[in-house]
Amino acid sequence: MAVDSKIRRAAPSEIGRLSELAFRSKAYWGYSSAFMDACREELSVTRSMVEDHRVYVCELNGVLAGFYSLEDLSDNDIELGHLFVDPKAMGIGVGSRLVEHACRTARDLGFSRLVIQGDPNAEGFYLRCGAVRIGERESTSISDRMLPLFEVELVEDRRGGP
Repeated sequence: MAVDSKIRRAAPSEIGRLSELAFRSKAYWGYSSAFMDACREELSVTRSMVEDHRVYVCELNGVLAGFYSLEDLSDNDIELGHLFVDPKAMGIGVGSRLVEHACRTARDLGFSRLVIQGDPNAEGFYLRCGAVRIGERESTSISDRMLPLFEVELVEDRRGGP
């Protein structure tokens, strides 16, 4: 069966479904319920995020499979605020497609660097996507928890890659 896949801007009507998807995606890694409760606010998607930030969703055969958001940091830097894939869609390239789309979108907007704060479980994924680890940042949800920090330089490549 062929898969119909597309990435598009998120709609305000999808806020609840996006928040639920982010929560399911994070919970996939086996975190405790106390940990998940502490992360609930950071995982929630708000109306202002969808209206003020750039939030894009990936659909597979019309079903929401993942999403990402971009948040301006400076004139040159933009951050991947969210990147979540529904556990049912993990391992089939949805996350990679979203990162590629985020890099292309950020570059088209004139940014030269994409900053990514990732979950420790996603470090290998981001490295495979071409990101370089540049340090770590303290979690805003869990005190004393350090999270890996990555960057992708958004320069045009003659081969067309990020």
